[in-house]
Order: sequence, then structure tokens, then C-alpha cells
Amino acid sequence: MTPILRVGILSIQGDIEENSNAIKESFEELEIEGTIIYMKDLCDLDEIDGLIIPGGESTVIGMLLFLQGVQIDLLRKKIHDGLPILGTCAGLIMLSNRAYDKTIGETRQELLKVLDVTIERNAFGRQHESFESELDIPYLGERRFNGVFIRGPAITEIGNNVEIIAEYNNKIVAVRQNNILGTSFHPELANDNRFHTNLTKLMVEYNKYKKRT
Repeated sequence: MTPILRVGILSIQGDIEENSNAIKESFEELEIEGTIIYMKDLCDLDEIDGLIIPGGESTVIGMLLFLQGVQIDLLRKKIHDGLPILGTCAGLIMLSNRAYDKTIGETRQELLKVLDVTIERNAFGRQHESFESELDIPYLGERRFNGVFIRGPAITEIGNNVEIIAEYNNKIVAVRQNNILGTSFHPELANDNRFHTNLTKLMVEYNKYKKRT
């Protein structure tokens, strides 16, 4: 019997509906029965098989998220234990070890520090400089992916266990570290659910692992 997957979408801020639509399409494509939990906090961590941290304002997301204290440590442990997670734009920043701004330097914002990368915020300009570009991403297959960049960050340093999966103008814009996927752009706005489909596949394996342990 196909497992019922539960994906959480952190619903503090950002493209919540767009991520919801993309993950629903992935469930249908893979013929998987799944449900979405819209998470204003982290109280439902034990109920989910995967988590999406959408774009938005990373400083605001971090401030509200870190008010939850012990739940942050539980989230870190879940991720280290294999919980699949997709962080897009601000979500990527939240996952990183370190973030800085080329104008103001160190941001000193609260970060989860589960993805071994350093992030430069607003690396491609401000809101009015948003753009789209076709990206070669072999991880997703031969067909190019439309990257939607909105105040997008860039990855400037990576750890040994981090796989680069996409670059734009010699800047790293998507990575994978085991069960963690991070993108500088917004895949939920691309009308292309392949990142969400790959997250769903990771969730299937994680669900099987949970049942064995």
C-alpha cells in the first residue's frame, strides 16, 4: 500500500500557496497519497515526512521561528536524522551556516546551521532587479529549468559534503546535502514541479526508514 506522506510547509511568510500547488502536483505525478500541514510553528514536527521553508524575508522568518526555543533544537535533530527539507531563497538562507550582505557585512541573523554553506544575501540585486533565467540542472534531467530570482542570495562557500546542482553566471544557486535541497531561486514559481518531485521521492524513502526504526 502506498504510504500517506505528510509534508509541512512553514507558513510564517512567503510563497505558501505556490509551494502547496507544486507539491500536490508531485503527489499526483508519483501517484502518492499525501497531505499538507501548514505550520505556523514547529509543534507538528513529529507528524511530517518532509518540510518546505519558502521564500520571503529571512530575518523575519528567523526571528519568529527562533522564538520557539527547544523546538528549534528538535528541528535540527530531525534534519540531521534525515528529514527531507527544501529551502528556497529565504529558506536557503535559513538553512545555512553563515549569511552576510555585501553592503552591510555580517547579518547576525538567526540561522538553523544545518546546511554547510555560506550565503551572500541579495547577490543578484534588490526587488526591482528580479529576473528569470533558464538553468542547466542535470540533477533534474536534461530539460532546462526556469529559475525565478527575486532578491536571490548566492552560495559563496560550500562544505565537503555539499553537491553543487546549479550555477548562474559562475555563482552557485542550488545545492544538495544528503536530505537537504536548497535553491537561490523560487522553483514554486517556475510552473515546473521537479524540485518538489525530488523532495517527494526523498520523503518516500524517509517514511520507509521511519517505519523500520
